[in-house]
Amino acid sequence: MKLISLLWSVSLLAVALSRNIDIEDSELEAAEFVRELDHELNTIVNKDTEAGWAYASNITDANELLKNEASAETGKFIKEVSEKVNKYDWVNFKDQDLKRQMSKLAKQGYAALPEEKYKELLSLMSGMEASFAKVKVCDYKDRTKCDLSLEPEIEAVITTSRDPEELKYYWVEFYNAFKSVREPFERYIELNTEAAKLNNYTSGAEDWLSEYEDDTFEQQLENIFDEIRPLYEQLHGYVRWRLRKFYGNKVVSEKGPIPMHLLGNMWAQTWGEIASIISPFPEKPLIDVSDEMVRQGITPKKMFEMGDDFFTSLNLIKLPQTFWDKSILEKPTDGRDLICHASAWDFYKKDDVRIKQCTRVTQDQLFTVHHELGHIQYFLQYQNQPHVYRTGANPGFHEAVGDVLSLSVSTPRHLQKIGLLKDYKPDEEAKINQLFLKALDKIAFLPFAFTMDKYRWALFRGEVKKDRWNCAFWRLREEYSGIEPPVVRSEDDFDAPAKYHVSADVEYLRYLVSFIIQFQFYKSACIKANQYEAGNPELPLDNCDFYGNAEAGKAFEAMLKMGASKPWPDAMEVFTGERKMTGKAIAEYFAPLTQWLEVENKKNNVFIGWTKSDKCRGSK
Repeated sequence: MKLISLLWSVSLLAVALSRNIDIEDSELEAAEFVRELDHELNTIVNKDTEAGWAYASNITDANELLKNEASAETGKFIKEVSEKVNKYDWVNFKDQDLKRQMSKLAKQGYAALPEEKYKELLSLMSGMEASFAKVKVCDYKDRTKCDLSLEPEIEAVITTSRDPEELKYYWVEFYNAFKSVREPFERYIELNTEAAKLNNYTSGAEDWLSEYEDDTFEQQLENIFDEIRPLYEQLHGYVRWRLRKFYGNKVVSEKGPIPMHLLGNMWAQTWGEIASIISPFPEKPLIDVSDEMVRQGITPKKMFEMGDDFFTSLNLIKLPQTFWDKSILEKPTDGRDLICHASAWDFYKKDDVRIKQCTRVTQDQLFTVHHELGHIQYFLQYQNQPHVYRTGANPGFHEAVGDVLSLSVSTPRHLQKIGLLKDYKPDEEAKINQLFLKALDKIAFLPFAFTMDKYRWALFRGEVKKDRWNCAFWRLREEYSGIEPPVVRSEDDFDAPAKYHVSADVEYLRYLVSFIIQFQFYKSACIKANQYEAGNPELPLDNCDFYGNAEAGKAFEAMLKMGASKPWPDAMEVFTGERKMTGKAIAEYFAPLTQWLEVENKKNNVFIGWTKSDKCRGSK
């Protein structure tokens, strides 16, 4: 018996050794496969991106066809790669980096669909994107003039008009343009769900969330939002109270949701454009250097040069000449339709990075320029990584990088340094004004960003019946943001695709994550630059400018170069020393405003929270 047992053990050992040798041989073969594949991936994705750029910068049927053909070709290639990858037993590889690359290459995304359905999905998505870009409405005062686009004509009115009827008119005309999108959107949801299941996800929601590499990520966001909610509710209550004083009781109720058309933004995602009528201390001028920029003759190109200067001041990479040669920095004057929504593009060739933006000379656009250049800097820093790592540590990282720069650029300290802010005398009231202005953008945005994906997750998961899709959208906007449409909407309307990212199949969680972690990044950069010290009134977080600081730049570089080569907590730890997303840095940044709002709202007997809205009903 002992001899049989010994022989059996030897046999098992031989099998195990043989299997290990097989795995080692397979691993070496896989490593060579991945190395050879990298150039091919960059080449085909470059071709796809060029076609996407051509379409986005000149929307024609011919360019749409070429874009969809290129995307289909890329999808077919990715599907073939995935099938080859899954022939390897990569889950048991010992080389963790190779295993990570193989896991990313194994994903097929929408390409998992049968070829005809994949082409159908591409056509649906480009059609919805084109519908968004082509919306035209008639002038409020001259109904014979019907060529007004969202950017810049309608947005100019939404941000500056204080006539509630005019604002209501443009809101209704714009949103009504998306009724026809419901049918293609329903099919898009069906195909998205089918693709997710082919990729072994229960729905598109789980597919999108997988990019954050944490099964508890959705709950973490709920917890962080619960932490931030008290500040949001104080801000919301104060803004509603001030709007009621400005517009009167018939336009703004005492306790209900805020009519969103009054908030200076078509989607009520940020409220900074109405700061002039609701700022806490109106006698103290709000910082807006737009007029000074125009007076100094600053051009869109100059704005990008200023952004480039910020990055190079940190010893980061200077914009290559190809950026200046190939980018679209102003709206073309040749009458073509294009997607004006600001975007940064990586073409997967050395130094081929571009921005497409219909830039206007305003303070807000100056900050947007820095945000978009943050994407570009990230592209340049990780361009030597393998193809699968040429992206952010998670989608929110990409959005956060430029916003960290914008937080620094928007400080009085920096605007004075670059000669755009003159005769500014900071005091406590001015400080509250500036924090309030920042909160109108940063804090107001958080519930909006959350609902953009919570809504689509619900649709992907089949949690909402089709005949309730529109009202489900408005219920979420009410629940999290406390806003409502200016007129009654019904299931005959379809309003969610009036936001570009919904029409264009762009996951929005990245922006919510960005708005949280950018404050963690900012705090860390400020500490490295000796510009912030907790409890020191001489070094407050809200006036930190790390321009020109090599230590902050070094930390940025270390994180950006990693791309997606490690899980995002590793990348965050390199920069901040922290491994978790937290709202603590936001709380520190806005602490003086939180205290002021609580006192002021109590003094004025302001109602905190909101009653239910009746602005969405069933079909008419």
